[in-house]
Amino acid sequence: MQNSPLLDLHRAHAARLAATPAGDVLLTYGDVPAEYEAATKSALLFDETSRGLVVVSGVDAKDFLHRLLSNHVKILAPGSAESPGPGNANLLLSGKGKIVELFDLAQDGTGGYLLSTEPGHATKLITALDMYLFVDDVQLVDQSETHAPLSLVGPEAPKIVEACLGLSNLADAALHVPLLGTFLGEPVRVTPMPNAGCPGYRLEAAPTSVAALWDALLAAGARSGGLAIHDILRLEACVGKFGVDIDDTIYPQEARLESAFSLDKGCYIGQEVVAKIDTYGGLNKRLMLLHVEHDNPIAPGTRLERFDEKRNTWRDLGVVTSWGYSFAIDGGCVLAYVKRRHQDEGTEFRLGEAPEGEDTRPKAHIVSLPRD
Repeated sequence: MQNSPLLDLHRAHAARLAATPAGDVLLTYGDVPAEYEAATKSALLFDETSRGLVVVSGVDAKDFLHRLLSNHVKILAPGSAESPGPGNANLLLSGKGKIVELFDLAQDGTGGYLLSTEPGHATKLITALDMYLFVDDVQLVDQSETHAPLSLVGPEAPKIVEACLGLSNLADAALHVPLLGTFLGEPVRVTPMPNAGCPGYRLEAAPTSVAALWDALLAAGARSGGLAIHDILRLEACVGKFGVDIDDTIYPQEARLESAFSLDKGCYIGQEVVAKIDTYGGLNKRLMLLHVEHDNPIAPGTRLERFDEKRNTWRDLGVVTSWGYSFAIDGGCVLAYVKRRHQDEGTEFRLGEAPEGEDTRPKAHIVSLPRD
């Protein structure tokens, strides 16, 4: 994973950073409740400059990606350098229909494609795609060092982006259809797309000018946010994070990723399984939001259990993948995969394995999404 070019800026402004195996990331600027209010009432700015970028080019790039990926490629209207064509959320699946990689696909304006990955996943995506590359005229290149996106979310985001980048009517722009603004005389790609369940925009400037763009967006009225508020927002929207809630054991429908695959584009890797699930059902589990009766952190991997009176035993019916505090619910919440027939709102579980004797485990129950 490449480090954010904004880390020195964050340190200079006394931000709190979180150490991860791949390097430091922005955690918070110190006022998470204010960051939440910005995301829901004004505008919140995220540093996403550590995302990866795979550039796919060559005469056969369109056909190659179309026959592999879960979402459309061929029917995307072609764009140009001056007016980029539309993109989408996309997946590479296994032959069993499970998620190998999750990314955003965009056109580069010259017949190639830009695949924006989670941090640290560009090389993994190239390796996974290269397995299917034989005689095609296709080049797969990791250009993560040129990829330094910011994300601005919230109801005031259109106004702030327009003021900084010289655009207009941004609130009416279609999802995943990029526009070109300008900053310091250089083009900036602006793509409407949600982040952590909030409507917003991805802003892609050159790495050399991203710090100045960050400062300009803050000066125009945005507030900076980090991993802490991002987790809160995505939990409230029941949005799984790749590598945390989503991996290669999960089907797209289990992770609520219906917008990242197509049921009408024809064959692709894993398509038959995805289509069968849609036609016949059969999902054994689905990502759900649960309210916990206390605010203490819940570890990923914690099991969800209910007592089966007919069998006189506790049944394992799910697993926690993320925990956070919800301002909308005013309490601790978890994302968890819950088995079918136990997904109704209000269904209650005990967290952790059943102990011998008196059961003092905390309770959690399924809730509707608070910001829907």
